[in-house]
Amino acid sequence: MGSRRGNDDIPSVTLGLSGHLAEIAPDEYVDGAYQLVVDGTPQSHVNMANPGELFFEYIQRMGHVIDLIGDPGEPITAVHLGAGALTIPRYVEATRPGSRQQVVEIESDLVEFVRTELPWSKRAQIRVRHGDAREVLGKLPPGLHGTVDLVVIDIFSGARTPAHVTSREFYALAAPLLSPRGVILVNVADGPGSAFAKAQAATLRSVLPHVIAMAEAQVLKGRRFGNFVFVAAPNPIDTDWLPRLLAGGPHPAKVIDGAELDAFANAGSIVTDDTATASPLPERTIFTLKR
Repeated sequence: MGSRRGNDDIPSVTLGLSGHLAEIAPDEYVDGAYQLVVDGTPQSHVNMANPGELFFEYIQRMGHVIDLIGDPGEPITAVHLGAGALTIPRYVEATRPGSRQQVVEIESDLVEFVRTELPWSKRAQIRVRHGDAREVLGKLPPGLHGTVDLVVIDIFSGARTPAHVTSREFYALAAPLLSPRGVILVNVADGPGSAFAKAQAATLRSVLPHVIAMAEAQVLKGRRFGNFVFVAAPNPIDTDWLPRLLAGGPHPAKVIDGAELDAFANAGSIVTDDTATASPLPERTIFTLKR
């Protein structure tokens, strides 16, 4: 489905699968930067002039973790579930040239829209696989098992994460991909009380033995809606870098691990396919496309 330009000259496309409207709007304050908005929810920010620069705070936190895989600048193998505007794949390519990356996206129209409006480097070794993340996970080549350094799970349909990619069975499909140094990064959006995030922490911990969580302090305390980043791994996560993470911003940031993470996860129930629900819908006023 081709893109169009409205009266305000913002390119947009109605996605054939979900029916959501996707728009790419220029950043009013950063030349060469753009924001992808789907169904009124900002999903990605890309600086075309400097893809190594990350804008959204939760994405910056993901970038901190990615920077600590192996040696600085070393190519990695990555699988991204959910494409958006390919912010993280572009970041990996900019900071770790030569990395092998696969991106899975169910909305083929979205990938083509982004490829047309915000094309990524032709040098990047990025393969796009079209389809449902869970179905594609089950069909990835067996040779990938045990070789992937980074799995990014950032799956949204509009403002919500679909239920079938929140369960223990789903995470059990992703975990075998990881190399000994590999990590899974999961973006979880939740509101006051953090019931959904606590359940996700419990679920991840039931699949992988080492889990930490990062978010703004008020979000972690369950006082307002926001993004959690969970890091899950088969081997211990080196927490010596936590002070550097906090010092490097964004602020106010908090990281929970160990006993604090245990208490957070124990307050939630493990999610199975039978009990899974979509993430909570934020109030529309939280995300607004400004023009």
